[in-house]
Amino acid sequence: MKTDADRNAAVHSAYVPLRIVFGLVPIVAGLDKFTNLLADWKSYIAPWAEHFLPVSPSVFMGIVGLIEIAVGVLVCTHFVRYGAYVAAAWLTLIAINLVTAGFLDVAVRDLGLAVGAFALGRLALVEAQPFARTQAASPGSRDARVA
Repeated sequence: MKTDADRNAAVHSAYVPLRIVFGLVPIVAGLDKFTNLLADWKSYIAPWAEHFLPVSPSVFMGIVGLIEIAVGVLVCTHFVRYGAYVAAAWLTLIAINLVTAGFLDVAVRDLGLAVGAFALGRLALVEAQPFARTQAASPGSRDARVA
């Protein structure tokens, strides 16, 4: 039978890599919106959506890059849960755009990432609870004695 400490260790072991990935990848992708080293990001804008943009596609992608950097920073800070939920919504909106632009394979990937971001938000809720951290501490540790 699993103990609370085992469950908390399992939550933590999923939380940490998700937080690293959903913190760093949006920052890297956001920065790349200004350099286009990884991709020509403008090509992913659906043609119908491009007509509604109040700015050029390059300027729009710069704005997108700033938002992605902000999301990554949120995930890397104390606001991980909010950043994760914003990332989940953002990735879902990107996937909708990609479906309409005909990039189905990338859209499916982004929907999968959206689920992962949502899971990070849920894990962050549990990870933030003091009870979860103190119960995972070893019996002789300072944290266990405080609880």
